[in-house]
Amino acid sequence: MIFGAFERMVASRYLRSRRKEGFVSVIAGFSFVGIALGVATLIIVMAVMNGFRQDLFSRILGVNGHIDVTALSRSITDYDAKLGEVKKIPGVTSVSPLIIGQVMATARGYNSGALVRGVPGLDLFNKPWISDHIVGGSLSPVIDNKAIAIGTRMAAHFGIEVGDDLTLISPNGNVTAFGTVPRTATYTVGAIFNVGMSEFDSSVIFMPLPLAQIYFKQPEAVTNFEIHVDNPDNARIIAERVKDVMGQGHRVLSWEQTNEVFFTALQVERNVMFMILTIIIVVAAFNIISGLIMLVKDKGADIAILRTMGASRGMIMRIFFMTGASVGVIGTFLGFGLGWVFCENIDGIRRGIEKLLGTELFSPEIYYLTQMPAQMEWDETLAVLAMSIGLSFLATLYPSWRAAKTDPVEALRYE
Repeated sequence: MIFGAFERMVASRYLRSRRKEGFVSVIAGFSFVGIALGVATLIIVMAVMNGFRQDLFSRILGVNGHIDVTALSRSITDYDAKLGEVKKIPGVTSVSPLIIGQVMATARGYNSGALVRGVPGLDLFNKPWISDHIVGGSLSPVIDNKAIAIGTRMAAHFGIEVGDDLTLISPNGNVTAFGTVPRTATYTVGAIFNVGMSEFDSSVIFMPLPLAQIYFKQPEAVTNFEIHVDNPDNARIIAERVKDVMGQGHRVLSWEQTNEVFFTALQVERNVMFMILTIIIVVAAFNIISGLIMLVKDKGADIAILRTMGASRGMIMRIFFMTGASVGVIGTFLGFGLGWVFCENIDGIRRGIEKLLGTELFSPEIYYLTQMPAQMEWDETLAVLAMSIGLSFLATLYPSWRAAKTDPVEALRYE
């Protein structure tokens, strides 16, 4: 569809607010604002959902690994031999032996449940999500099997710092003549980490593997293997090979199986939000239809005069097509600009709103993360822009066709 200078001039005049068609201009304004807000909201929500998923994905895999092997009989006794066999599997980059156990942590009169992860100190040092996020002390005493590492939220809960003691109480206690006595031990805090996930920062304790073997009474044994692979997308396939190597008595789960419900829920929520927010753009497109129909009715005499002066039906159709499409296109790109600026500054905007309202909008205990992420994916953003412009163009077709079908004789007769 080729637009000439005449069509552009008439369309631009129809877009300007004049006294007679003031109400039509108001409808066009609402359509413009509706499309801009719809596109901006859709871009922002999808970017936040993408950022939330990607941030959780990287943090969870950075701390937990890609494949988890758990002994069904409570321990893996020949773990050195098994460890060597698993390392030979193509695609496996590292394997860490672990001891994982639930305990009750207590300090300064406060108690809290915690999860102890006994891990070789050097393996802990090689985890960037831990080693690069130490905010107090260092991993050196942990590597030397002399101290433990806890999260910032756990340290704040107990009111302890680096160098203070933390007592751990295990429910699997020592059997005595007087019954089962809970097993207790006190350890020095050598490092405090902040990985940005409240679940880890508030409840996970990293302990050197030799100390964990003594505390949980697992000499020369471990309870888990934590496996990293070169490509997380192949984790499920590699897990099947790990299962063959480990044999019976072991449960082998990839990260997709471990977090399947969680990530599936995120994907479903993302798709539902996309559908709901698309309705905003559809409603704005219907406003374009109603505004153009009213404009065609209001401009019946003008259309008739243009036809008698030699304007073809194609020219009339292009005039009204440009009038409606301009609202959609300009509104779409304004919405893109608003969405992009908002995504680039979303965490600062969130902090400003919290300071203004005096309340917490993004609780880490609920959302797992300490800051609001936003990641715009350009293929998805372009799809949103194309959908908005496409709906805007479709919305102009019927009113434009109706304008082109106007009979000049009938239009002038009733004026």
